[in-house]
Amino acid sequence: MALNQSGWRPEMNAGGADDSTTFTGNRALMLEEPLLFEIGSTETTGVDFDEDTAAADLGPLARSAPIGLPGLSESETVRHYTRLSRQNYAIDLGLFPLGSCTMKHNPRLNEKVARMPGFADVHPLQPQETVQGAYAVIHELAEWLVTLTGMHAVAMSPKAGAHGELCGVLCIKAALAARGEDRRVLLVPESAHGTNPATAAFAGFTVEDIPANAEGRVDLAALEARLGPDVAGVMITNPNTCGLFERDLKAISDAVHAAGGYVYCDGANFNAIVGRVRPGDLGVDAMHINLHKTFSTPHGGGGPGSGPVVLSAALAPFAPLPFVTKDGDRFRLIEEENADEAHPDSFGRMTAFHGQMGMFTRALAYILSHGADGLKQVSEDAVINANYVLRNLQDLLDAPFAASGPCMHEALFSDKGLAEGFSTLDIAKGLIDEGYHPMTVYFPLVVHGAMLIEPTETESKAVLDQFIGALRSIALRAKNGDPALKSAPHFAPRARLDETLAARKPVLRWEG
Repeated sequence: MALNQSGWRPEMNAGGADDSTTFTGNRALMLEEPLLFEIGSTETTGVDFDEDTAAADLGPLARSAPIGLPGLSESETVRHYTRLSRQNYAIDLGLFPLGSCTMKHNPRLNEKVARMPGFADVHPLQPQETVQGAYAVIHELAEWLVTLTGMHAVAMSPKAGAHGELCGVLCIKAALAARGEDRRVLLVPESAHGTNPATAAFAGFTVEDIPANAEGRVDLAALEARLGPDVAGVMITNPNTCGLFERDLKAISDAVHAAGGYVYCDGANFNAIVGRVRPGDLGVDAMHINLHKTFSTPHGGGGPGSGPVVLSAALAPFAPLPFVTKDGDRFRLIEEENADEAHPDSFGRMTAFHGQMGMFTRALAYILSHGADGLKQVSEDAVINANYVLRNLQDLLDAPFAASGPCMHEALFSDKGLAEGFSTLDIAKGLIDEGYHPMTVYFPLVVHGAMLIEPTETESKAVLDQFIGALRSIALRAKNGDPALKSAPHFAPRARLDETLAARKPVLRWEG
């Protein structure tokens, strides 16, 4: 990043915007930040050490060559990482329109509760008598999840969505084995989440695709025609990846059960139906719930995922260990396969301990603060907001399933109708200049140039109106062939990048 003779750094120009008029490359409060290695020196350190400091007793593990890291003062270090943080988008800065990710506001109350002593410092190896409060949280959250879904039991230990999918599929596999049946095929509709076929294959099943109908929903006739003695079940996402409710799910479940199979439902989109629809009433046998999407701490909100799996009475006996049980007024963790006579058919463990305690605490705080009526309003507002976005953009952007009726939690558009040479990517990059993280792009795969927008329930009408206005402006530019849009973003810290090349050939080593 060397200066030229006049002191300017034109190479810092971000995609055509004129920031060559400042010596630093900064544009007001949009601060240009060099790499850590360009700030500090490997010959210095931010801490003073005595010359006669005794060497650490590391034996053959002691470093024998310079480590090559730059030394910075405390203020340089703080400024560096603070400036970098300003280049990140966050839910605390604005609307996060990612579809299928439920990037909603993370209530600070949940964070406060999760940091209370006894929760934040709990250790999985503590004696059970010292963590009765933690077990009580797990047990009460489990009861809520079973009640909200209309299911029979819940496995709390899976760590996230795909982990939960695997849990449910392994329960199906164990149930089939107990029946002495060797069914090897799992049916996965086109409208299901992309992890579903990967999970089925990982568990040893053969995956067969079920097409979508013209409305973007599962083709019931095609599914029924494929059912047979080799089919273990179906993995279905509801609401599906097109943002639509699968109206035929009860008929699908009945058909699969009649053929001897089981129904796995991907619950990643549960935020759209919580308090309104109980999957158990629709014949679902297993469904994972992303606590980090439906009940607090969305993606990027700080903390790991958590994917408890609710199970029907048919699959509950095969649930994984460990699980919390209540004996009188005390709680106990069942950890061994043969420790509980009432649960001899468990397929085993999925994780070393009992799950993500921080996520359990956040989720229960979220549920209790909303109450049953509040959770119902969450899903209603999420659906209303998504339909508001859909109906305010469908005259300008192609909405392939707008005629299929109201969408659920997310609105789906395509790049059909844009000017020649313009695509979804140009719309996404233009949104960055407007101050938004782009929506989900090119997914689901069933729609060419897909743009999937999930506004969530936590955004106000004023916020949605501003986002809609920005997106309409960009869509008009794309339809009119504005050449400047092809090089967007212009106002971001960096110009348009080749994300594919960056992912496949990342430069991870500094060479000064």
